[in-house]
Amino acid sequence: MSRRAVVVGAGLAGMLAAAVLSTAGVDEVVVLDRDELPDGPEHRRGLPQGRHAHLLMAGGLAAMEELVPGVSLRGRLLAAGAHEVSLSSGMLARTSEGWLRRWRRAGPAMLTCSRALLDWTVRAAVLEQCPVVVRRAAVVGLTGSADRVRGVRVADADGDTELDADFVVDASGRGTRVVTWLDGLGLAGVREHTVDCGLVNATRIYRVPEGAERFPLTIVQADPYVSRPGRSAMVLPIEGDRWMVSCGGTRGGEPPADPEGFLRYTLELPDPVVGRLISGAEPLTDVHLSRSTSNVRRYLERSARWPDGLVVLGDALGTFNPAYGQGMSVAAFGARVLGRELARAGALDAPGLARRVLRGAARSVDAAWATAVGQDVLYPGVRGGGRPGVTDRVLTAYTRRMTKAATGSYAAASAIWDVTSMRTPPTRMFHPTALLAALAGPPLPQLGGPPLTPGERNVLQRLDRTGR
Repeated sequence: MSRRAVVVGAGLAGMLAAAVLSTAGVDEVVVLDRDELPDGPEHRRGLPQGRHAHLLMAGGLAAMEELVPGVSLRGRLLAAGAHEVSLSSGMLARTSEGWLRRWRRAGPAMLTCSRALLDWTVRAAVLEQCPVVVRRAAVVGLTGSADRVRGVRVADADGDTELDADFVVDASGRGTRVVTWLDGLGLAGVREHTVDCGLVNATRIYRVPEGAERFPLTIVQADPYVSRPGRSAMVLPIEGDRWMVSCGGTRGGEPPADPEGFLRYTLELPDPVVGRLISGAEPLTDVHLSRSTSNVRRYLERSARWPDGLVVLGDALGTFNPAYGQGMSVAAFGARVLGRELARAGALDAPGLARRVLRGAARSVDAAWATAVGQDVLYPGVRGGGRPGVTDRVLTAYTRRMTKAATGSYAAASAIWDVTSMRTPPTRMFHPTALLAALAGPPLPQLGGPPLTPGERNVLQRLDRTGR
């Protein structure tokens, strides 16, 4: 008998889930998305943060490579103009505790490109390698019962129709309506938690100035420990010889949308390096703003009852403040859990399969949630965060000490890079070598400014139109 799987959402989480299902003995995999998907690396409405900075960490890329066999996603992205940036040597990073040094030793890397290029590359690879069909349709509900989902309801010009399925994956992202859909099956009471620091992202694209093609990724991070709104800015290289410049400000410190205010915002950060860089660069776009940035956790895996045949992955399970660069990797980890549980179960209709996938996917969501919320709750005006407890305060103090040590200690910086790159869980920060580095503090003195090479310093001075 023919077996069909339906995936709701054609973003990263959806396409990676579709790739997994197509290799698990499913006869037909149908991906449904309400957007008209572009035939190329172009922005689409269904990605609210699509115009802003995205970092694909090493752990997330490794998971994606595993999920889409027969093709090197890294190779395709680099060939299309993405950049590979070493966390140890390829970026200038000012943390809340000072500038990180650049080390000649090897470290984890991340890929930088537009979200449009990343989504298109993954989607094209999945459609090329896997028997997957993408259709434009708006899913408005689930069919079946509280014990087993049997398909989805789809809205079109003629009204609602039903599409039967043996397995359904909701990967519809931040705007998912899965809680309402579950209510329709008689499964109410899903706990949801939102922590919103009011972050606003503002992004503008620039042409990379001549001679600055190899200038490192540059970031001035927000400082959550000063009882003021968080303010940050980043210059990252993307495809097409362009710089993507993204500013982020929490409630009370939001970046403006006008060009003059945008530049002024970057210059008023604790270090003006981003503003100095872009003051001599040619802008290619207007400033784009986005406010869909809150942390939202849906504790579906804790539901007393869960129907077989339904899995929820990616942003539909948990969304995070995009400043921390975790969402894409967490989506890939969830799809990897789906693949591993399917392999163990051996059949789509195995009892309890959907709940096992959900619980497995929730573990990486919880780790990312703890990182994002643990910092966001410290900003003024945060909503939904509650008051930090004793454990929270101890972890915050330890994180600050580790970050301080990382400004002059390779061992401390290496621990932070491993966790940031999502190659290791946050427990890496408590490895004996990391603990010793945190206790010892930085053996080298703090830097008074960004660790530029002579050539990079010349580039910065040549571009600087601010007179600083």
